[in-house]
Amino acid sequence: MNTPSPGNHTYDAVIIGGGHNGLTCAGYLAKAGMKVAVVERRHIVGGACVTEEFHPGFRNSSCSYLVGLLAPEVIADLELHRHGLEILERTGGTLSVLPDGGSIELTTDKAGIMDQLAHTSPSDADAYAELSSLLDVAATVMRAVARERPPEMTGGWGQLLQTGRVGLHLRHLSPKQRADFAALMLKSLADFLNERFDNEAFKGVYGFKGLVGNMASPYAIGSAYVLLHHVFGEVNGKRGKWGQPRGGMGGITQAMQASLEARGGDVWLGDGVREVIVEKGRAAGVTLHDGTVLRAPIVASSVNPRLLFLEMLDTSTLDSTFVRRLRNWRCRSGTFRMNVALSELPDFTARPGRDLQAHHTGTIAIAPSLDYLERAYDDARHQGWSRRPVISMCIPTTIEPELAPDGAHIAGLFCQHFNPDLPDGRSWDDHRDEVARLVIDTIGDYAPNFPGSVLGYSALTPLDLETEYGLVGGDIFHGEMHLDQLFSLRPAAGHAAYTSPIRGLFQCGSGTHPGGGVTGLPGMNAAREILKRRREFT
Repeated sequence: MNTPSPGNHTYDAVIIGGGHNGLTCAGYLAKAGMKVAVVERRHIVGGACVTEEFHPGFRNSSCSYLVGLLAPEVIADLELHRHGLEILERTGGTLSVLPDGGSIELTTDKAGIMDQLAHTSPSDADAYAELSSLLDVAATVMRAVARERPPEMTGGWGQLLQTGRVGLHLRHLSPKQRADFAALMLKSLADFLNERFDNEAFKGVYGFKGLVGNMASPYAIGSAYVLLHHVFGEVNGKRGKWGQPRGGMGGITQAMQASLEARGGDVWLGDGVREVIVEKGRAAGVTLHDGTVLRAPIVASSVNPRLLFLEMLDTSTLDSTFVRRLRNWRCRSGTFRMNVALSELPDFTARPGRDLQAHHTGTIAIAPSLDYLERAYDDARHQGWSRRPVISMCIPTTIEPELAPDGAHIAGLFCQHFNPDLPDGRSWDDHRDEVARLVIDTIGDYAPNFPGSVLGYSALTPLDLETEYGLVGGDIFHGEMHLDQLFSLRPAAGHAAYTSPIRGLFQCGSGTHPGGGVTGLPGMNAAREILKRRREFT
């Protein structure tokens, strides 16, 4: 690890941003024998995948909070287990609690879910069997497509061949499944679910699965895709599972840092990149805010594309069409993230009891219907935030008690919808605690002991997520996951295959294919492209 100091330093490659994708890209380059430096503005690596103390004696993941999408080859290739990563499997499923005291629970027991649905509508049970089968095979397709280089929309036989290669993965789908797969890609989430199900509680919790991190109405065209994006993961070789790294999500990035440094890579903390050095149309390194220069013929950025191209480069050197695309790159996820220190476990009306129960080890959702999701979005759009927020709660201390003092617990809350742009010029700095109390009171409607058990909390508004963690617009995906910002259009036509208009300047963050989530795939895919073309820059 290095402390930035004035002067010049030379590397084969410099990575901008020490989030999990930047570390993944650096790890692969270092493994290939390159001399690599990672530059991270904060005092710790991890970006949004980091563990920090938020209340005396209470530590938890600050932003991202579950692992299930991290590519197994990234874990294996970078030897993350050898460098300290341990993923604890969660035994609970998702319990959706309802205003009337009822609930619906989604687990890995498909027959059990069908049983619950059959009580209200036998056709729902059949529809779930069909949906489950579709998602299983769609996950196989998505796993493969997520590892492909997106074909550029610039023509040429090479791009046509790559398009055909990607299309070959659809052979896993039957003709009917291909139509349903297309519907998942193109339809609104609400329309997709309403066509198949009657049970409002099921549609609500499944709808939330598809809107995680996506500030959109469930009736927005193309909103069903995010549901597909969240199904292709695995934990410890078990597909469709979600887990919790020991020590929180920072356990992933700490292992990545250890792996990189074991291969001779450097990590520069505490200062960010002021500008990318461009000489004769080619990347030549970076300059930090304190004047330190890190020279390298290859630079790769894992930060939001808007930060890279609009703040770290002279836009007059870029094509005006490309600059317009980046100025209009939509970054808005509507997320309000909280960690709450608790004196006891929540006692839900739907599942009474303060002693540890199975549902405490999973996820508890407050998303009782599609109409609830739609009202939350409308509130945020018109008034700034939802008066009845959508909430996803995890209690990591039920799996790893060491994150809190003896007998105490942590609730990690992922909440929607909260508009990054408040009306009337208001600032989130003036409303943080007001909204945090609203979230706590909303949970109290379902678990009456919750507000009284709160010992302290940390709350991250969309503004906090941007200023502290570099998530422009509070967007956890580095760009909305909508159809015009995916695949060969992520982030821009002609530069979706991890390249940029500047020779030697690459992109390796979630603003590239396959997008957000703690996958490591943008970093891995970008590293493969860099290594293929390495001789062009040496």
